[in-house]
Amino acid sequence: MHRRRLISRPVTVHTEAGEIATVPPFARRRTLAFARPWLVGCAMVAAGWMSLPTAKAQTTAHNALRWQTSLSDFASADRAHPPGRDGVLFVGSSTIRMWRSMSEDFRQVPVVINRGFGGSTLADCDHYVRELVIQYQPRQVMVYAGDNDLAEGRTPQQVLESFQHFVSAVRSELPSAQITYISIKPSPARVALKERINETNALIGGYVKTLSNAKYIDIHTPMLTASGETRPELFQADLLHLNETGYALWKSLITPYLVTNAATAADASAAPPPAQVAAAR
Repeated sequence: MHRRRLISRPVTVHTEAGEIATVPPFARRRTLAFARPWLVGCAMVAAGWMSLPTAKAQTTAHNALRWQTSLSDFASADRAHPPGRDGVLFVGSSTIRMWRSMSEDFRQVPVVINRGFGGSTLADCDHYVRELVIQYQPRQVMVYAGDNDLAEGRTPQQVLESFQHFVSAVRSELPSAQITYISIKPSPARVALKERINETNALIGGYVKTLSNAKYIDIHTPMLTASGETRPELFQADLLHLNETGYALWKSLITPYLVTNAATAADASAAPPPAQVAAAR
């Protein structure tokens, strides 16, 4: 009886790209049989985390294990081919990591750095902001993250707070760098998060309006049909990650926001007049 009740419950796993997905009912029995040793190990680790004094300490312990390989790979790549400074840096989750043609798509920028790591959250980007962003001293920071936070159970307000901490950290070290937030996309696989995604985009978009030298790119609306449904032709078969058509759309939407030279960055860093703050995007 206990075994049947366990298998009837939804099972959440990580995809190869690091994102969270729900296993369909017909696959749950096989998934649980395969994952049971892993689940036991996670339970043991979780028991140890419970002894840590704060939620921040729990997050730190989790990140230290989860992202060690990604951070080591970035460090190795930097040693082999040191990236230049004063470029445009993209940071965020697997939508950024899987953008293979990024350097070619934005070749008008002398230096394009991709620091996407699959399954990452805005909380992760904030925690590792020095390793992922500050050390490269970019002129512009493009951020795409937030939907994984929501998938892991965080609230829109918590996602906003992570972004606020991220902005504060970047501004303290790179005061002239432009920070550009790319809105959360409407993935068909995450239709259950639709309301929270809309709320998060609204919160962060509103916050960006209060900042100088910051932009908000709405990629969400162009990815919807006239009736407000997600356009499936923009996604891979998993209905979560972008295909070539999706990335082509993103390229067209992001290109006008690129800070292509230092002079542009200096001009943009000036605080806008009060009358223009409300209209900033």
